Amino acid sequence: MALQISATNPEHPALLLELPWHLPLEEWPDEYLVPLPRGISRHVVRYARAGDEVIAVKELAERPALREYELLRDLDRLGIPAVDPLAVVTGRTAAGDAPLEPVLITRHLGGSMPYRSMFETTMRPATMHRLMDALAVLLVRLHLSGFAWGDCSLSNTLFRRDAGAYAAYLVDAETGDLHPQLSPGQRDYDLDLARVNISGELLDLEASGALHPSVDPIEFGMEICARYGGLWEELTRTSVYPAGKYHYIERRIRRLNELGFDVAEMQIEHSSNGDTVTFVPKVVDAGHHQRQLLRLTGLDTEENQARRLLGDLESWMATQDDYAPGDPLAARPEVLAHRWVRDVFRPTVRAVPLELRGSMDPAEIYHELLEHRWYLSERAQHDIGLDTVVQDYINNILPTARETLLPTPSAD
Repeated sequence: MALQISATNPEHPALLLELPWHLPLEEWPDEYLVPLPRGISRHVVRYARAGDEVIAVKELAERPALREYELLRDLDRLGIPAVDPLAVVTGRTAAGDAPLEPVLITRHLGGSMPYRSMFETTMRPATMHRLMDALAVLLVRLHLSGFAWGDCSLSNTLFRRDAGAYAAYLVDAETGDLHPQLSPGQRDYDLDLARVNISGELLDLEASGALHPSVDPIEFGMEICARYGGLWEELTRTSVYPAGKYHYIERRIRRLNELGFDVAEMQIEHSSNGDTVTFVPKVVDAGHHQRQLLRLTGLDTEENQARRLLGDLESWMATQDDYAPGDPLAARPEVLAHRWVRDVFRPTVRAVPLELRGSMDPAEIYHELLEHRWYLSERAQHDIGLDTVVQDYINNILPTARETLLPTPSAD
């Protein structure tokens, strides 16, 4: 049987032909390989260079190789964080025409690390919690798309930090299956496997001395269940809000924040019955909101202020006609953020008289106004406009707080 390369891009076969397919993967010379850390796998896996790209090559039987290739392509079409499938190579033969196993080729995920490499320096528990959160986000997104993983584990996941955010990517889809919708039993099965696998992997790290002494492997295995459950409930709970009642949307965002997650993307679907909101969660590192707000708007704030202002910016952007995440023809986030600063942030802050601001800077004023709007809207059980909020804040809040806002007079 002749060598066959099934690829997603017509350029890949020509580049891949230069690799030594007549050799078992374990015997590939170093000149073809890229020395990157590899996780534990039931199959032989190597990183190699094909042209300007670094690829991951995995040996496995033809049927599961083709199946996993198609599953990864499906996940890519669904926008699920997973490695990018490039090709399947079949018909490999060694000297004497001895058959060799086919290989699945995926693109190396730049900046990613397998969990064992990340734990080599005894990772702090706080960072471990964020990685578990990232894995919970991945599992929820897979299940929402109808994908039953069948082998959720740290070993089958790559983790990447990008601009302060933690993200988990599916690496091994061999045991997965795609359905129109998953049953509660299918989701529970995946979750139970994740709990057992993660606890076992952490126990292995503990035995090797690579686990922080304060970490209990069994408790961390249970944590994925709790984090998944809270996130699943918050993301799948269907709510239709009266048109324009964004106070209720803000309440959902706050609940996600209280769970430890942030909103990476928000979509509002308008209908005659009301507005349906869809959230995409993310896991972020300390200082992420400060950096993000500064990049988008030029506003330099404290972290909690930045989180609050970004939430308002995201809610406002979702109401704009030219906001369409992922659409290259839609307005860029930087353009929308500039419009928000010009049309919303600055006019609102300027409505508060200078003599009443005390030592508060513009970002703190706007943050306080957002908090006051939340309070008034909760009390009224409907949205309160910013103009009304500003006037109430000036009349009822600033006079009583003025003494604490003004500089303390020096003692004689």
